[in-house]
Amino acid sequence: MPRMTAAHAAVEILKREGVEVAFGVPGAAINPFYKALKEGGGIRHTLARHVEGASHMAEGYTRTKAGNIGVCIGTSGPAGTDMITGLYSAIADSIPILCITGQAPVAKLHTEDFQAVDIASIAKPVTKAATTVLEAAQVPGVFQQAFHLMRSGRPGPVLIDLPIDVQLTEIEFDPETYEPLPVYKPAATRAQAEKAINFLLEAERPLIVAGGGIINADAAELLVEFAELTGTPVIPTLMGWGVLPDDHELNAGMVGVQTSHRYGNENLLASDTVIGIGNRWANRHTGYKLDVYRGDRKFVHVDIEPTQIGKIFAPDYGIASDAKAALQLFVEIAKELKAAGKLPDRSAWIAETQERKATLQRRTHFDNIPMKPQRVYEEMNKAFGPETRYVTTIGLSQIAGAQMLHVYKPRHWINCGQAGPLGWTIPAAIGVATADRETPVVALSGDYDFQFMLEELAVGAQHKVPYVHVLVNNAYLGLIRQAQVGLDINFQVNLEFENINSPELGVYGVDHVKVVEGLGCKAIRVTDPNELGAAFEQAKKLAAEFQVPVVVEAILERVTNISMSPTQDISAVKEWEELATEPGHAPTAIKTLKV
Repeated sequence: MPRMTAAHAAVEILKREGVEVAFGVPGAAINPFYKALKEGGGIRHTLARHVEGASHMAEGYTRTKAGNIGVCIGTSGPAGTDMITGLYSAIADSIPILCITGQAPVAKLHTEDFQAVDIASIAKPVTKAATTVLEAAQVPGVFQQAFHLMRSGRPGPVLIDLPIDVQLTEIEFDPETYEPLPVYKPAATRAQAEKAINFLLEAERPLIVAGGGIINADAAELLVEFAELTGTPVIPTLMGWGVLPDDHELNAGMVGVQTSHRYGNENLLASDTVIGIGNRWANRHTGYKLDVYRGDRKFVHVDIEPTQIGKIFAPDYGIASDAKAALQLFVEIAKELKAAGKLPDRSAWIAETQERKATLQRRTHFDNIPMKPQRVYEEMNKAFGPETRYVTTIGLSQIAGAQMLHVYKPRHWINCGQAGPLGWTIPAAIGVATADRETPVVALSGDYDFQFMLEELAVGAQHKVPYVHVLVNNAYLGLIRQAQVGLDINFQVNLEFENINSPELGVYGVDHVKVVEGLGCKAIRVTDPNELGAAFEQAKKLAAEFQVPVVVEAILERVTNISMSPTQDISAVKEWEELATEPGHAPTAIKTLKV
């Protein structure tokens, strides 16, 4: 039997589990693992500037392609605690990433040794498993189980903590005969699928709510096939956005109290039956007024995690199943029903949903200086085509972007959904662009999100990771300011100051162009909305020429309220701006405004 250090065995397992890229920051307690990475070869490493950044890069890498598992690595103590936010973000959105940390020697764990922290206990609530390996011979089994857990059932992250002496201990391990463990995923039965389809047959105005579980299961094509066979309009959730193109005749828009379309909310409220697949009825989709969201509608819920069924509200029927397994049966049954002439004609209901799509639109075209954010997204729609992968996390920029941008493919809206940590966007975009060098990547941030982890731009410069980053700057915590309106305060949300080194900025404070250039990237500042299109084109050319991130900063008006429901009621979304009343008001809308 071959002998090698436990660290070398771990690296061999990573390669045999399909890992090709890792993100991290070395340190004394994890250096034996880094030695094994170097000597083992086969895994490309990206050096982050912050260990939390490494965890978000791993997330972006996983989210980009089916089957990817991002790996992030850090030393002992604060490296692990820094990655907790990434683990929380990953488990909240069902994203498998593997976090590997160094640790003090086993014999010193109880002595308050330097950087010795019980990271496994800290990480347990935000992982599927968190283990400090105390015996070197257990390392292969712990890593094998980690990949099994990450891929089985509801996907999610795992943390493995390796004491330095465990990494250095030699063990017997044969990489050539190593095999990954079989993956377990619950699957619907034929009887369950038939019962679910019966709800659809009995409905007059059915909808499918398509969640991120469909994307995780790589089942978007099956979803589209099922919707087309049965003539059922689809409401993508924010995490499921892209399961079918925005311009598909069955796309009925997004629903929610923030990231929603006017027509999406109205279509949901007009429906009588909803089949949710791979979704979790998140509160920003349903709102807190569940009586409004539920109404008299019947609900079927399909989810890979059995405990999700009934967590928010009790459906009329629930199925614990992987989305792909359920959709394969749904398609099979729908084909049989179609062949037998038993599928109802939904053309009138489809036309009704599309009529709303053509009439209930928000205005995007404004010529104001300082510019309104709506115009930025209009120009983004013009400049960035259907192949674009958008990456963003939270704030008014994300909310408005989801209301006004267009997505045409799965994994082309990469959004940290539940956790929403500020600073996520830059490292996640680097992870996305690392995973896919061929597809254009466009990140979207407000100024505060951008400032949280902007040091990671240096990673993009060092490792030649080009992408375009749209930065909308109003020198405000815009979402928090808007949330404070109901409390009649405007407190500790102003970011403006007069920069003594850049007086031309006025009160917009941070000179992002200088900072970005200081980190080795390119930046363009735009103050006139009519110059946005040219700036986006220049940014694409600069990214291609220099192979670095390129930031386009749009200087916005200081205060813009974005459409959302102040009462968490999807039937009462407040529209702060004037609505589109003629086609020129929304020139990049999916459908030309019908007046």
